[in-house]
Amino acid sequence: MSPYITDPWAWQESWDRQQEAYLPDREHRFTAMLDTVDAVLDGRPPRVLDLAGGTGTLTLRTLSRFPAAEATVVDLDPALLAIAGASLADRATIITADLNTPGWQAALPHHEYDAVLTATALHWLPADRLGQLYAELRDVLRPGGVFVNADHMPDDTVPELTKRLLDRARDRRTARYAAGSTLSWSDWWERAEADPVLGPLVAQRRTIYPTGHSPEWNPPASWHLAALTEAGFGEVGTVWRGGPDAAVAAVR
Repeated sequence: MSPYITDPWAWQESWDRQQEAYLPDREHRFTAMLDTVDAVLDGRPPRVLDLAGGTGTLTLRTLSRFPAAEATVVDLDPALLAIAGASLADRATIITADLNTPGWQAALPHHEYDAVLTATALHWLPADRLGQLYAELRDVLRPGGVFVNADHMPDDTVPELTKRLLDRARDRRTARYAAGSTLSWSDWWERAEADPVLGPLVAQRRTIYPTGHSPEWNPPASWHLAALTEAGFGEVGTVWRGGPDAAVAAVR
């Protein structure tokens, strides 16, 4: 049972604003991801797995788009999962699992899903483990089901332009922090640590990630498409791009 959070929606809002400083087109990618889910449905409510789902951002939007959907949120972070649990209540199943560990899918409540979605999360995994995870996700999907991963995936044909786009985004983000219009990543976690409910969970989080997450690894979209093909998916392709970010999809 999730710890009692007085106003989980305030935490959801502050998380959204903090993330939007990094991803100004965040909602656009979510819409593209859910459009992709819609394209593989056969008229019935979808069963959706929100992978490394954190506060349940994608699940909240999934349930808004598909109110009768069956949703599962998987993550390892106790503080973010507490916000997800308090926000979603009985509308989704919340699972604690480590995606770095093969066999994590044994904790799932269902054997097959119509869609597996993940956003700005899997860049913490090393290349060899991410390739293994892609193969595991294929087996979690029903035939015809779809996996969508939206993340930092530069276009390797425009390296200099990508660098300029990243520099421009960094400057805008720095200006927003300086003006106080949003919290930085570290500021958000400081606020969470000061909260009487989330604070102990943030301390627990530090025991899980004693040195923080592993360094980010952001290969181009072409790497993901090749890895998904190697994992045995039938169709793979890019369903959305916004500057240095993209969403790749793979159909079982």
